[in-house]
Amino acid sequence: MSKLMTSLTLAAAAALSACSTTSPDVVQRGDAQRMSQVQDATVLSTRPVTVDGSQSGVGGVAGGVTGAIAGGSVGGRRDGQVAGVIGAVAGAVIGNAIERSATREDALEIIVQLRNGERRAIIQARGNESFNSGDPVVLVTTGGKTRVTRAPAVMPAGPGRNG
Repeated sequence: MSKLMTSLTLAAAAALSACSTTSPDVVQRGDAQRMSQVQDATVLSTRPVTVDGSQSGVGGVAGGVTGAIAGGSVGGRRDGQVAGVIGAVAGAVIGNAIERSATREDALEIIVQLRNGERRAIIQARGNESFNSGDPVVLVTTGGKTRVTRAPAVMPAGPGRNG
């Protein structure tokens, strides 16, 4: 039964790790085709941070069920019932810990200065872009959530261009 418990716990952890992300490279379905506010800014500084994992209860339930099944198979009927309860409690605690660990993300705190002089701090998961002090960026705000991305290169209008 130990192999079954390990397999179920690993499957639950894998499923939980795909549940949520704060990655700037992943756009939620509800944000597609929605107009966003865009502000120009300059990066003042960045620092690595960790976004703590969530505990929705899914890990605890999965761990509890797995622990109860594993414990219930111990000894006779009475021993199995006691071991099942103990297994359920231990499984729930372990399941919560696995969920919290699986949903933890490496992130960046990015401090920017807007063109009007105001400063803002945004925390987002590490994406494909890196930021250095002085980099021009845009803040894209959709549905109350803001992400930082590199500012697009602007081509100067010149002769022969439709500007």
